Amino acid sequence: MIYLDNSATTFPKPNVVYRFMTNFYRKHGVNPGRSGFDAALETEEIVYNTRKLLTELFNGGGDPNRLTFSYNATDSLNMILQGLAEKGAHVVTSMLEHNSVLRPLYCMQQQGLIDVTYVPFDKNGYVHPDDIKKALRPNTKFVVLTHCSNVIGTIQPLAEVGKICREAGVIFVVDGSQGAGAVPIDMVASNIDVYCFTGHKCLMGPTGIGGSYVREGVTIKHTRFGGTGVRSAYPAHLEEYPWRLEAGTLNLLGVAGLNAGVKWIKEKGIEKLHAKEMRMWKKLRAGLRGIEGVKIYCASSLENQNPVLSFNIEGLEAGDVGTMLDVDYDIACRTGLQCAPKVHEGLGTMDIHGTVRLSIGAFNTMNDINKTIEAVREIAKIKH
Repeated sequence: MIYLDNSATTFPKPNVVYRFMTNFYRKHGVNPGRSGFDAALETEEIVYNTRKLLTELFNGGGDPNRLTFSYNATDSLNMILQGLAEKGAHVVTSMLEHNSVLRPLYCMQQQGLIDVTYVPFDKNGYVHPDDIKKALRPNTKFVVLTHCSNVIGTIQPLAEVGKICREAGVIFVVDGSQGAGAVPIDMVASNIDVYCFTGHKCLMGPTGIGGSYVREGVTIKHTRFGGTGVRSAYPAHLEEYPWRLEAGTLNLLGVAGLNAGVKWIKEKGIEKLHAKEMRMWKKLRAGLRGIEGVKIYCASSLENQNPVLSFNIEGLEAGDVGTMLDVDYDIACRTGLQCAPKVHEGLGTMDIHGTVRLSIGAFNTMNDINKTIEAVREIAKIKH
């Protein structure tokens, strides 16, 4: 199989991730923070070490305990967005967002809790910081923006938007699902208040693990409650981090895999991995551009771009193209709306049921790209 669905989940994982998860769970599959025996203390050390690794990776600001774990980015975004929202507040977001942002905001808007402004993206797939600035109101509570589009791969101008938010006294939340582990991130330099991430994409961890880093001074209301192993007689959920956003037993196997995955990408170098993937992306873009009847979306530059390419073949449904790539050529990709309907509104692809998305990962090769170009060329001949 040629796997080009890395925006959904990176696959395969580095072998060190599989080995570390297996060895960790056999030896340390106990509950941290609840007991004082050696295995529990060693498990807690791995958990804390993973918080520290991610805090350093994101340059969150120094306190690893403000790095909290969840199921995934969607889970963290729900906690953060609902924890920030208040009656009468205004929220600014973009047309590039995934449903992990759109649906919580829509739900709260339907409840009459908040009002939402959706800022468009330009023809190349970027949100202009000035448009964010113009959308701000006196009652704007927060701005939430994707780090990188999961449909077209464009990396958004976080530093510029963060500066605008900080000057306006507005909280800046970033959905880092497609950015964490893919490209460098500096929360402090970019004035990011909250960065949400998932482990199973470019951080090379397993599914079922994610989290967020919340800057000091930002208050997130509680939206869930439960055991923490700390001050059990206290009736209210704890205010301190990490327990403030964590309730119950963590996904320890997921944390272990994330620990190994982060170490792997740091060892390989995020910039080197990204540069290798973008060389393949450049080849893919050039190849598809040369095929009659193929239309690619945005993909205007190598700068501020992740190795994600969306396209369609004139006269064919995206879903049918995906099926042919799978059945006839053993190429795995993603078709449809990719859980980001407003992107397709902006691209004009809603009525044709979305696009075919090819997303390159660390374990793809130029041979994969060459075979994919030829497969698309052969499929395109059906209509041309």
